[in-house]
Amino acid sequence: MDSSFADQEHKTILAMIRMYCKAHHNHKKGELCSECRELSEYSYARLKHCPFQESKPVCGNCTVHCYKASMREKAKKVMRWAGPRMFFRHPVKAFRHMIQARKVAPKLENLRKE
Repeated sequence: MDSSFADQEHKTILAMIRMYCKAHHNHKKGELCSECRELSEYSYARLKHCPFQESKPVCGNCTVHCYKASMREKAKKVMRWAGPRMFFRHPVKAFRHMIQARKVAPKLENLRKE
């Protein structure tokens, strides 16, 4: 996987996690509590191993759910809270994510044939 892709996607997720952690766990700007740090590290590891790589849609539109159930619930909670606030705090990341959300995940079988 192109590390720049994983890094770009992770920056967006990390921005959401930071916003959520600061609002809900009273941590200083830039610092994450252990739970949010674990989610951040987990999300980056999953992005690095995404089978779709550059053609990856947003996770909500993906046909492969690579997060374990507990982490998926944490990520959903963070994204539901932070998503609407991203336009005010990180408009470029939010706009890029909106464009990404229009992508449809290719079928995994098609990727394996290439």
